[in-house]
Amino acid sequence: NADSRLHPASLTKMMTLYMAIEAVKQCRLSLDQRVRVSSAAARQPPSKIGLRAGQRVTVRHLMRAAAVKSANDAATALAEATVGGSVNDWARAANAKALALGMSSTSFRNPHGLTQSGHLSTARDMAVLGRRLFFDHPEYWGLFSRERTVAMGRTLRTTNRRFLGAYRGADGIKTGYTRAAGFNLAASAQRDDKHVIAVMFGGRSSAQRTQQMAKLMDMGFARSPRTAARIPPGLVATQTARAPLPELRPQAPETLLGRVAKAVTPSAAASTRVDTATRRAPRRAELPVSRPGKAVAESLTVAVDFPPSRP
Repeated sequence: NADSRLHPASLTKMMTLYMAIEAVKQCRLSLDQRVRVSSAAARQPPSKIGLRAGQRVTVRHLMRAAAVKSANDAATALAEATVGGSVNDWARAANAKALALGMSSTSFRNPHGLTQSGHLSTARDMAVLGRRLFFDHPEYWGLFSRERTVAMGRTLRTTNRRFLGAYRGADGIKTGYTRAAGFNLAASAQRDDKHVIAVMFGGRSSAQRTQQMAKLMDMGFARSPRTAARIPPGLVATQTARAPLPELRPQAPETLLGRVAKAVTPSAAASTRVDTATRRAPRRAELPVSRPGKAVAESLTVAVDFPPSRP
């Protein structure tokens, strides 16, 4: 079910960070630039770091908080700074960027991943995004492997510590949880000269998510060849700022491998409210009715090449 369209939860922040990193590299932002926190960003529900409206925070610290702590207020402030506008402006740019990256079954509505009608992705698309982060922004890859970081004078601990501490060779990337989504994880690990990226949606608990991801990783390392050509993804389209938002319930487009994704409509409750239960997620959560009974997974294999970075 790698192509089922489901709630991505905080895996969304991978795109928020991808676009922010791109803005820094294109000199539209700088890491030490202080951006003003909007009232919209400040009032985001947990998980958050408690930003205040009018507060000025560096791009560097917003990136750290979004990547490591998965802070919704930081992700919103970062997205607004990236496009110089609102969350809707960011969503338009993000959807255009997703198409340019080959994420043909994804539609974004917000930069943090809280449940919203039409905010959907697939395990395959998120694996594509993880691979693009590695190839397109390798100097920032370390953001996704930190077990802790310092932002605004506070030490923040990663939401991904279970996987990072349990699987040999683990080096990132991003967790996600909402009631509608269950426990999601985009993960990366390297062993010797092999590098595997895998994604799962719909775990029942953080522990079960870690166990399932370990199985996917073991499968990826076992099946990947000893030698393979290193084929980076294609060039990214640059004109993304004003692409229109897709319809809320688009027909599922053809996937990257030629299979048609089966659209999944969010439940009425999930579609009409923002999920606020993200700060202290329960150890176990019932799977939402709209999701398939088994976890959704996809893996990709790439070569390893880590330049130094300290964003």
